[in-house]
Amino acid sequence: MDVEGAEAAGSTAASESSVVICQLADPEGERLGPQIALPLNVGPLQLQEIVNARLNNEEKVPYAFYISDEELVEQLGIYLQKKKLSVERTLQIVYQPQALFRIRPVNRCSATIAGHTEAVLSVVFSPDGRSLASGSGDTTVRLWDLNTQTPLFTCTGHKNWVLCIAWSPDGKHLVSGSKAGEIIIWDPQTGKPSGNPFTGHKKWITGLSWEPVHLQAPCRRFVSSSKDGDARIWDVTLRKCLIILTGHTLAVTCVRWGGDGMIYTSSQDCTIKVWETSQGKLIRELKGHGHWVNSLALSTEYTLRTGAFDHTCKQYSSPEEMKEAALARYQKMKGNAPERLVSGSDDFTMILWEPANSKHPKARLTGHQQLVNHVYFSPDGQWLASASFDKSVKLWNGITGKFITSFRGHVGPVYQISWSADSRLLLSGSKDSTLKVWDVRTRKLKEDLPGHADEVFAVDWSPDGEKVASGGKDRVLKLWMG
Repeated sequence: MDVEGAEAAGSTAASESSVVICQLADPEGERLGPQIALPLNVGPLQLQEIVNARLNNEEKVPYAFYISDEELVEQLGIYLQKKKLSVERTLQIVYQPQALFRIRPVNRCSATIAGHTEAVLSVVFSPDGRSLASGSGDTTVRLWDLNTQTPLFTCTGHKNWVLCIAWSPDGKHLVSGSKAGEIIIWDPQTGKPSGNPFTGHKKWITGLSWEPVHLQAPCRRFVSSSKDGDARIWDVTLRKCLIILTGHTLAVTCVRWGGDGMIYTSSQDCTIKVWETSQGKLIRELKGHGHWVNSLALSTEYTLRTGAFDHTCKQYSSPEEMKEAALARYQKMKGNAPERLVSGSDDFTMILWEPANSKHPKARLTGHQQLVNHVYFSPDGQWLASASFDKSVKLWNGITGKFITSFRGHVGPVYQISWSADSRLLLSGSKDSTLKVWDVRTRKLKEDLPGHADEVFAVDWSPDGEKVASGGKDRVLKLWMG
């Protein structure tokens, strides 16, 4: 059936019960044209034609369709019958663009690489997915060759545990922060430190975040947060601290540099602060949690992390070209909506914010029975996942904050989660020594990945979707493939 046919069918057949009145809308609730009467044998494929036609898409975009946050996978008539819904009421159908590519779920361990002599505390793929770095309690950062699946460089210089690592979104620098409060910048090409450690923090480093490449290329500035209650903005080229962000009364637990140039810090003082980055002025304070705030995530975070790089693995010849490509990606991902922020807390709840619009919570997300350890938006910003010490991973609507489902299967606290680049699969690592891959569409366990001999502290899914890396208490790094 063609689109005109579907739309015309409305006028003649609306009186019969063989049609249902539908309202198409985007995930933000913006309506796509007037209501439309559709025959009951219309399914996702015909809806896809209607949306592409109404949006005048020259290239056909794949869409998924949701009614009350549940994906429509059959004809409308079958759906209405199953749900015992009347054709009298208007069906609200949300259309969501899908990634043009599909990531295969990882299902086997392709390499177990020894090297670290203490627990692996963080594993992070580079923005283009070609390199992998890990930080460990053995005071070293390691870079791994993904082609040969062997250690490439052991980066020494820290005096204490390496607690966090972060790649610059242009892939040119790797920064690490330690329990001693020092920060080292590494050249990923050589594994050597570029100059002396940055010092200034009085206690250990809790987070690191780079200025997005669409705001400045090549990447120069990053921000660090510390248990000492401060956050600091550093310049890699000038090799110094530019601004100290002070104001929190207790440890800063997490820091994020947003796509619109703001910095967000969360703290054990139960607040989240929003800073501008030219002078370090406090713009806004977000209050609402009753206990420590542990984790922050931005709806644009995945795009900010990967900058100009996407699944095509295109390389760029100049910083300007990279900046332009990163800006285009960011704007496309963000659309007309404001950047959203979610915070996870020891009070068992999460709060969804739109800091650019208001200091008041947009939604409070309740349901976890223990502290929320890690929160992460899907790459397309449509979903939000949370990991908790209550052994569950929960999935929420990333725009409204509405609860979708609980993924249960871990028998220990869940430490970290990571998304596949196409937003269809979610990965979790747990104290129970397993990794699990969950399918967002079926809302079921897709793969169970045992193999670690002890707690899994860190997991990351490579931006090209090909590999997963994990590390933990057993001191080994594992690579998993599809």
